[in-house]
Amino acid sequence: MAAEILEAVMLVCFGLSWPMNALKSYRARTAAGTSWQFLTLICLGYIAGIAAKFCSGSISWVLAVYFINLACLAVNWGVYFRNKKLDAAEAAEKQAAA
Repeated sequence: MAAEILEAVMLVCFGLSWPMNALKSYRARTAAGTSWQFLTLICLGYIAGIAAKFCSGSISWVLAVYFINLACLAVNWGVYFRNKKLDAAEAAEKQAAA
């Protein structure tokens, strides 16, 4: 039980950064400075953690925290692709103005 609590605390600490990151990126309205490679690696890490839970048979309430973090990362991906579109539109406007 203590191990599950500690794992959940670690996941919550990491997980709290994703909504803040999504909000910051949303307000910035640009994908500059956002690394899709980093987002991919983090997603793969969470997926590996979820797979480990199933492989070890230690499915518990902590699994829900993994899925919540993955959902928050999905929001970050959505903001990233939105900002890529905004960057492309801005580049097209500059090209047309030149």
